[in-house]
This record gives sequence, C-alpha cells and structure tokens, in this order.
Amino acid sequence: MPKNNLQKPSFALKSLYLLNFKNYEETSFRFGTGIQSLTGRNGIGKTNLLDAIHYLCMTRSAFHTNEHYNILQGKQHFILRGEFEYNGNTLALGCQYEKGKRKIFKLDKVEYERMSEHIGKFPCVMLIPDDSALIREGSEVRRKFFDNLICQTDSNYLQNLLRYNQALKQRNYLLKKFGDRTLREDKELLEPYTHILLSLSKSIAQKREQYAAALLPIFETLYQKISGKREKMEIRYSTKVDEGFEQFFRAAYPQDLALQRTTQGIHQDRYTFHMGGQPLKRFGSQGQQKSFLIALKLAKAQLIMQQTNISPVLLLDDIFDKLDETRISNLLEVLGSENRSQIFLTDARPERSEMLLKEVGVQHQIFSLGDESQRTV
Repeated sequence: MPKNNLQKPSFALKSLYLLNFKNYEETSFRFGTGIQSLTGRNGIGKTNLLDAIHYLCMTRSAFHTNEHYNILQGKQHFILRGEFEYNGNTLALGCQYEKGKRKIFKLDKVEYERMSEHIGKFPCVMLIPDDSALIREGSEVRRKFFDNLICQTDSNYLQNLLRYNQALKQRNYLLKKFGDRTLREDKELLEPYTHILLSLSKSIAQKREQYAAALLPIFETLYQKISGKREKMEIRYSTKVDEGFEQFFRAAYPQDLALQRTTQGIHQDRYTFHMGGQPLKRFGSQGQQKSFLIALKLAKAQLIMQQTNISPVLLLDDIFDKLDETRISNLLEVLGSENRSQIFLTDARPERSEMLLKEVGVQHQIFSLGDESQRTV
C-alpha cells in the first residue's frame, strides 16, 4: 500500500450555504481552520449541519438514502454549496436535488457524469452516536466502514467494489427467479456475473486485509491516548477468499439456489472487534466502547491522510457523550495535537465546549446555532 511523503496541503471548508436542507430554510456559514464548535439546544440542527458537510464531501447523507428525507418539509428541492480551500486555491462545490428529477453535483460549475468520480476528492470522517452499531450489529456495518475508508483513498477499489456489487445484485436476481420458478433454471445465465465476482474477489480481499493491518497500530496508539488505559483492543479481518476460492464458490451453487442468493464471496467477509480477546460488544463498558469508536474514526482519518496526503475534515457529533472527564481531556489533547485542517464538533452545552477548548488552548470558533452568533478564539 503506497504512502505519500509529500508535505500535507492545506484543506478546509471556508463557507457553506444551505437552502431547504432538512430543518434549514436558508442560511450560510463561514468557517476557519482549527476546531469549529457547533453549540445549541437539542433539535436546533447541529447534526443536520454536519450532515450537509458530509453530503458535499461524499455526495450523500450519512443518514438517509432516500433524498426526500433531506428536503425541508413542504418544499420540493434543496441546494447545498460549499467553498473549499485547497493548497491556496478556492474550489466551489454545489449540489441540488428536486423531487422527481436526478441529483446534480458540480465542482467549479462542471457537472459530474458519475457521483463516484467525486469520492476521495474532499475526504471526510464522521462520528455520530448511531456509530455504536459498528460494535453492536453484524459484519455488514463494519464492512461498510472499511469500504468507505478504502474508497476514499483508492479509486480502483471503489470501481471494483461498484462492479462487484452490481454483478452480485444481478446474480441474486436470477437466483431468485430460478427459485420461485418465474424463470427456467439455466446456470449459463449466471456465468457472466459469476466471472465478475470471481475475478474481483481476490483483489478486494487483499486490499481489505492490507488496510485492516495498516489501521490497527494507528488505532491502538490513539485508543491508549484517549482511554489512558492499556487494555488490549483488536480489529480482526477474516475472508474465505484464497487460492481454492473458485472451486468453493462454484460448489455452493445448490445452496445458492435453495436460498435464492449468493452465499459465498467478499460480501460475506467479517470484521470483529475484541477487548482482551473477548467480544467488545459483550465485555466493553460504555466508556470503553465510545473510546474505541472515537479512536477508530480518528485512526481512519490518519490513514486517509497517510495514503492521500490530504487531512480529512472531521465531523464529530455529540462527541463528549458517555465520556468521563479524564477521557474528554485526553480526547481534546489528541485533537489539539493532531495536524488537521478542520474539526467540526457539536455540543448541547456551549459553556462546556468553551471551557474545554480554552483549557486545551487550540484555535477554535464557537457557533451558537439558533442565535446565529459566532466567536473566534
């Protein structure tokens, strides 16, 4: 996995404009470097503001795949615009969506033909309370986390994964038609999709293994800094894709037919999280699990920076919840010491954010949502 040792370029979101996006009718913000603290009562729109930034970076919401949920109630469309500073240059990014029409994404007024062309150009890492699903839920959630990491750093991986998922969808469609007898069983119809799955599985699995191995030492260091403890945390990756995988895949056809889906492949790969050799979701306290998630997301940001030479925008929602004072202090020291362009964090208690950020002594701005005020410190 190549690394870029060039000097890290400047990268930051300078301004943001929202029209009919979620609970925002029309508003705009100007941001600086360092930590951007978004404060205000619950329900005021702090998380929605983070999601608008995520949308511009990743071409989609972190919460909804249905675009209608992103439109202010009673409206028919939304618009997002952002200005990013990149190595002294200003890049204009815009998105608009209208019900019944396709989404339009433009960079410096040039429309993308495919949304995937944008992924990785404006990297971001978002931490939200719902990320506890990474620990609680099954491997599909964790696969998406690692796929997002790799896709933001490797465009070939992104295209291979898109091709794989499309072929998997088509193969499963045929298996379902065979199973419910709406289409006569014909293995030859499956072969083009089987070939794609087999041809891509090895490279995808190898890349996942490489990134899991690269992430682990970064994560371990960050977890110890945040938690102040030495409990052994592990991230394990397992796959059945090996030299004999094709034979194994084809032998599973009767099972595929019975279950009406493809039962073998990299879409079944597993990531598991452990503490002291035991499953984290069963034996980790709330503080340990929250520290694990924070360290995992910060490690993701560091690895993206190592691979792309761009330090991602960090979006940290309700970051202080379930952390004791020691862990909060350790976290802010980590955030203050990291060489990142921008960090956005939300807090329902503005006095807490102001006190903590002053103690750390990092450059920051505080935005009080609801009264539209901001202060630079």
